[in-house]
Amino acid sequence: MAAASTVGCVQLDRLSAVPAAETQQASVMGVANARYVLDDKPPAAMIAEFKRAYEREVAYQRRHGRGGPLPPAIYLAVSGGGDNGAFGAGLLVGWTERGNRPSFKAVTGISTGALTAPFAFLGPEYDPALTEVYTAIDANDVLVKRSMLAAVTDDAMADSRPLLAMISKYLNDEMVAKIAREYEKGRLLMVATTNLDAAKPVIWNIGAIASSGNPHSTELIRRILLASASIPGVFPPVMFDVEINGTAYQEMHGDGGAVAQTFLYPPTIAVAGFSPEIRARGRTAYLIRNGKLFEDWKQVERKTLSVAGRAVSTLIASNGVGDMYRVYSTTRRDRVGYNLAFIESDFTEPYKDPFDRDYMNALFNYAKAKGRAGYPWRKAPPGISTAETVSARTAALRQ
Repeated sequence: MAAASTVGCVQLDRLSAVPAAETQQASVMGVANARYVLDDKPPAAMIAEFKRAYEREVAYQRRHGRGGPLPPAIYLAVSGGGDNGAFGAGLLVGWTERGNRPSFKAVTGISTGALTAPFAFLGPEYDPALTEVYTAIDANDVLVKRSMLAAVTDDAMADSRPLLAMISKYLNDEMVAKIAREYEKGRLLMVATTNLDAAKPVIWNIGAIASSGNPHSTELIRRILLASASIPGVFPPVMFDVEINGTAYQEMHGDGGAVAQTFLYPPTIAVAGFSPEIRARGRTAYLIRNGKLFEDWKQVERKTLSVAGRAVSTLIASNGVGDMYRVYSTTRRDRVGYNLAFIESDFTEPYKDPFDRDYMNALFNYAKAKGRAGYPWRKAPPGISTAETVSARTAALRQ
């Protein structure tokens, strides 16, 4: 074991982390607007990016002879949830089949939601690939288990190279070029990771990276998606080479779900601070929670790992519900329409093992049927009753 530990330490060497005071200054591939490190202050660079996106959209509309106000902006936020990502994928495919799925002005994703986000952003053309990702895989396509010694000699209990290979299969240069073209139209695709050194969320501007012209942009985006889905302790963290004034550092990134399960935009950004033209625009948000509201009942074994695992899964579920309220509060303040979807109690397929194909197919088909029938989007998080919520439920019952 001592020998193994020594070997592990050599293999896991890294460059120095970015000093705490310089976290905001670190540059990736020289792309100035590649990402935004969030703290308790309004992110000025991200606000500027939103304004530029509006200007790009106006310019695109004018080039195509479309004058007047811009159409309402529709946003999509896809949460984490591991193999429960089959829910969001199925819902989007069913929504396409219903015939009224919109084109989203902005798409955000965390963890499994980050894997879904590029497909959702590019629209129904990518529904077949999205379907394949969540119905034709199993655990072997996602991870390779390591020995128990990995707990003390390595950086995770599983190897995520199969997951990176799967991401690379779909996210190719052609897909990145399409993302870049949509970015130039004023649309935004953003994915969150957690900077484990700084203990802060980082929002990556995927469209800006795609349109940067850097020959390594595709590989960087792949690694960002991998990092967003890399559950600490389960999957290895992803190391990013960064630079500050010519000095090289490395940042350690993991699952964006370590900070939040869902995000729309930081609550420190208020629409009131934008121009009258932007403030006057209609805005609607759709949130897909890849999970149930609460963990199902389960008798927990009186063993350390069982107790710890159950506590962590309960914490994650509770944080996910908290995200719903946080986003709801932000949308109410900014007069953004709120729509929420989640796995409801009528889905009863038993959960056997992670990434079980039968479970994922059942969940995908469940959500697809809901989307095709017209999903009854909730207008508020659980426990909050509004007139809009009541009318939406009544309409759903009448259908």
